[in-house]
Amino acid sequence: MISVPLWLSNLHECSYLDDKIAQSVVVSEAFVLDTLIYSRLIEQGFRRSGDQVYAPHCPSCQACVPSRIAVADFQADRKQKRCWQRNQDTQVTIKPAKFEAEHFQLYQRYQAERHDRADNQPISEQEYIEFLSSHWCNTWFVEFRINHKLAAVAIVDVLDNALSAVYTFFDPIFAQHSPGVFAVLWQIEYAKSLNLEYVYLGFWIKDCRKMLYKNQYQPLQGLINQQWQTV
Repeated sequence: MISVPLWLSNLHECSYLDDKIAQSVVVSEAFVLDTLIYSRLIEQGFRRSGDQVYAPHCPSCQACVPSRIAVADFQADRKQKRCWQRNQDTQVTIKPAKFEAEHFQLYQRYQAERHDRADNQPISEQEYIEFLSSHWCNTWFVEFRINHKLAAVAIVDVLDNALSAVYTFFDPIFAQHSPGVFAVLWQIEYAKSLNLEYVYLGFWIKDCRKMLYKNQYQPLQGLINQQWQTV
């Protein structure tokens, strides 16, 4: 059994819930990670951001619930089936996790239009690639093109028994195609084709509007009291 060194972050304002204080338990930067070790950590509720692997460890809140889909059990609802049909001509290309200017421009546009990121707070090219990629994880940048135009990019980690949906950004002009939904559906279907068991969706937070979309994927599993169960 491998011992993983951890440390506690400083207390800070929660990014998801107002008036909450957050804290994380973080894997030491000196510890050498690889995909196999991360596959075990994500099963225990950890998540990566760039090279950093962390899990919520808040002193007075347990709202962040790690979530995943057991792909063999997933049942698409009517809206998801329609989304899949609308995207039958969407071109999907799996690429390595490398910087591409076209991706970065779409990311900037998505942040500005969907997350109200002010122009005076630009993210640099280096910050962008460090946020989404990793030196030790097998990561894909999956392109979705509609009529040969870049509609979305999904950042996907490939684990030993799962895919992990790291982040997805898309062009709002293609909103009628529901590219965010299609990206998750594609990951579920692709995980099936690879005989993988799960797609991890990150943290589900019941009272956070930005996280409610995860309820659409049923049955959704959450890690509660160190046990995976339907939420």
